[in-house]
Amino acid sequence: MYSIATLALQDSRRPEWDQFVKDQEDGTFFHLSGWQNVLWHSFRHQPHFLYALQDNQIVGVLPLAEVKSALFGYALVSTPFCVYGGALGPAEVRRALEQAALEIGQRLGVNHVELRYKNAQDNDWITRSQHATFGCTLAEDDAAILAGIKKNQRALIRKALQTDLSWHLEQNNDDFYQIYSESLRNLGTPVFSKKLLDELQREFADSTEILTIRHQGQPVSSVFNFYFRNEVLPYYGGGKPVARELKSNDLMYYQLMCHAKRDKACTFYDFGRSKLDSGAYSYKKHWGMQDSLLHYQFKLVKAEKLSNLSPNNPKYQLFIRMWQKLPLSVSRLLGPLLAKYLG
Repeated sequence: MYSIATLALQDSRRPEWDQFVKDQEDGTFFHLSGWQNVLWHSFRHQPHFLYALQDNQIVGVLPLAEVKSALFGYALVSTPFCVYGGALGPAEVRRALEQAALEIGQRLGVNHVELRYKNAQDNDWITRSQHATFGCTLAEDDAAILAGIKKNQRALIRKALQTDLSWHLEQNNDDFYQIYSESLRNLGTPVFSKKLLDELQREFADSTEILTIRHQGQPVSSVFNFYFRNEVLPYYGGGKPVARELKSNDLMYYQLMCHAKRDKACTFYDFGRSKLDSGAYSYKKHWGMQDSLLHYQFKLVKAEKLSNLSPNNPKYQLFIRMWQKLPLSVSRLLGPLLAKYLG
């Protein structure tokens, strides 16, 4: 039998938790214990990071946090603001952790419990597959990486390489946040607080990096990246309106692939999730990367049906159009008040 415990914010088992995650084939950056501090200090989302013990050894983990909003509902999620989550460990341990999560959700009175699994699970939870994740193995050098990209996308990158665009690695997140918040405003999406970036850089100091493309000295595209094992994950990225003409976003992702392989010894590029049949999904398909369905799972607690918070939901279209018209300063002020509940 297994005993289930909860990781404290300052817990001596945190290194053991993280080593367990790194040793699991399906472990991800978003299972690391540091997210507990990030979610609490950035948003005050109450964490419930569960782990299973056998003979006083960690044999399974499940990172969870509450996301509670009068507007968007009340959920227990693994893991908020992350594309992957769910329990890690042998199948019987995962089932025990899932049951423990459900019991917490019932005690709290949440609408539902959500586990963001990458792979299909053998359980009785509701599975919803509305997103795919993209990725590819990184070739041996810059030229081989470029050759592996689909023809039309490769042509855009070649064009950008012939311009005066330059790429830079940065730790200061000011330029990135300015670009990213403008990109989200233009999409009609509220931006999160800059404090999230500060917390991520503090908690994962050795595993975060910003790559920025500049044109005539001015930043035009920027991406905030995570590193985990042998993988690079471009997680938050955006560009100014001129980026489309300059092809600076295309150059940005290509230069990141080359840098990650050459300077970080990465062997895999995780291009993240996109909603099926969305513009982002089509863009990533143009790179020629393999897509894999994500298997998010749910248990209804107080809710009678799953909510649909997707931007494609017709009832949000008016809000999106209104948000796109906001002055940038206003969107940056109001965005964090809403975005903290859109994890």
